[in-house]
Amino acid sequence: MSAVISQNRTLSSTGTEYALELNDISKFFGALAALEDINISVRPGERRAVLGSNGAGKTTLFNCITGDFPSTTGTIKFFGEDISAFPAYERIRRGLRRTYQISQLFPALSVFDNVYMACRGVSTGRYSFIRPRSTDALIKSAEELVSIVNLVDVKNTLVAELSYGQQRQLEIAMALSGAPRFILFDEPAAGLSPTERTDLVNILVGLPSHIGFIIIEHDMDVALRVAESVTMMHNGRIFKEGTPEEIENDIEVQALYLGYGDD
Repeated sequence: MSAVISQNRTLSSTGTEYALELNDISKFFGALAALEDINISVRPGERRAVLGSNGAGKTTLFNCITGDFPSTTGTIKFFGEDISAFPAYERIRRGLRRTYQISQLFPALSVFDNVYMACRGVSTGRYSFIRPRSTDALIKSAEELVSIVNLVDVKNTLVAELSYGQQRQLEIAMALSGAPRFILFDEPAAGLSPTERTDLVNILVGLPSHIGFIIIEHDMDVALRVAESVTMMHNGRIFKEGTPEEIENDIEVQALYLGYGDD
């Protein structure tokens, strides 16, 4: 991972206390409050899980962070910089990445070409029409990312021919392109087999320690295995926060999320 890690460490060493700060974030769709008064602070390198039932506001939270749906009120800081008014592409340029519930891939291109396009898209030479040479730094980065997510054996395979689990792994490789400082994973384990979930956990746990992330996940087992802190959401608000152990053993969380608890 040396080439990818070296450029990331330079961009991540900002000396700020938090990688991501959400202050009083609310999102309204007409009279509907999808999010209300969300306050979250995540340290550089921290791995956070955001859990909650359908409709809790998890994906809306991600959309506000990335700028896909700007928040109605509140501020968002990324490594100390207020990005609240920034369009999505400016947030990407500052090192914020995300995956989506529905795969955002090029099915007619190969695995390698998808990763290379992602690397090219966040590079300074993204508008160049010059054909890259085999020694091009972006080609080397793409090769490295394909290896990180264990897709070397299928790197020349068209994405349309991949299993669903392999497509999710490819999305992670694309999210790692360029110089990510923080990644948002939106239900990466959805639809995966038990074996694919184990592979996913190993990939997430093995990411460079300086790259923090937030993972939205319905599979509580996956989320608690990769996260060091947990935020529980309910009806657009923060319900509980704590360590994986605290959240897993919390009676109110069990009653809300798992459907049981002491009467």
